[in-house]
Amino acid sequence: MPSEIDLALADLAYQKAALNLVSRTFAITIPLLPPAVEPAVACAYLLCRIVDTIEDASCLSPKEKAGLSELFLAVCQAQKPVTEFIQACQVALELHPQLAERDLIAHTDTVLRILQRCSAAQQTAILRCITIMSQGMVRFHAKQNQCGLKDLQEFEEYCYVVAGVVGEMLTAIFAAHSAKFTQAIANQESLAIAFGQALQMTNILKDSFDDNARGVSWIPQNLTTSALLDLALKKITAALAYILLIPKAEIGMRRFCLLALGLAVLTLNSLVEDDKKRVPPQRKISRRAVTIFYQFTKIAAHSNTLIRIFFFFAAQPIKRALIQR
Repeated sequence: MPSEIDLALADLAYQKAALNLVSRTFAITIPLLPPAVEPAVACAYLLCRIVDTIEDASCLSPKEKAGLSELFLAVCQAQKPVTEFIQACQVALELHPQLAERDLIAHTDTVLRILQRCSAAQQTAILRCITIMSQGMVRFHAKQNQCGLKDLQEFEEYCYVVAGVVGEMLTAIFAAHSAKFTQAIANQESLAIAFGQALQMTNILKDSFDDNARGVSWIPQNLTTSALLDLALKKITAALAYILLIPKAEIGMRRFCLLALGLAVLTLNSLVEDDKKRVPPQRKISRRAVTIFYQFTKIAAHSNTLIRIFFFFAAQPIKRALIQR
């Protein structure tokens, strides 16, 4: 029978493998975090990915999605056995084409064991995030349609429950790890929400083609693509301010945020260029570009000036596109 240490190591090995399968971006950004923080953030991401998988499953009705989301939240809060959720998902998602996500859900018990080994502060932050996200998803399951969300206010709310709250969770975990960051972020917590929303708005623009193909749009009915691009750029500006608040001594935390936000800007640039050429959106930046920027962050994360310079020049194609529209 495996010891507790062996089981913990096996769980972490699965978590690493699952992260590589479900997210190319976060598989390279999360390992940059400090050892005391990285397992908790990876665990949180996989739990959020389970919520997201339920939302994106085109084989499920809004009622079925709501039921599974509520069951998942009950499992995370230890109100129901995890086997009940896994079995329900295996039946409901039998036709879901994403095998990696289905395997992740089949290992929900593994991810929850890792959560239970996190510190009390980390668990509190993660469970708060999952609760807000799951309950928020339940509200938005019934709003899925090809026309888009009702207005900008509803759009902001959606971006909060799926990503802004993740920014808050990261901030709580970072603050528990770094007293200097706690002092720096005081009274500026709204920047954490903007950090998460900037990444989400990029994803909405990137995935709009696929979303439309399955009869869904998260873009507000009264908001043009140009207006959404402008809003995303404003969120990116606030997210940049968030990164600069992270102490330089916490280089792993800075690189994690810089890499995630920088890749989002490069993705928006790619979308703008594809639109300018009137070609179908590629929606992914090249591996070569990712590798180059990854290496760049090793140096840039130490310098606020380099970070500012990168975002100034990286944002120029987006700004030019907005002027030309």
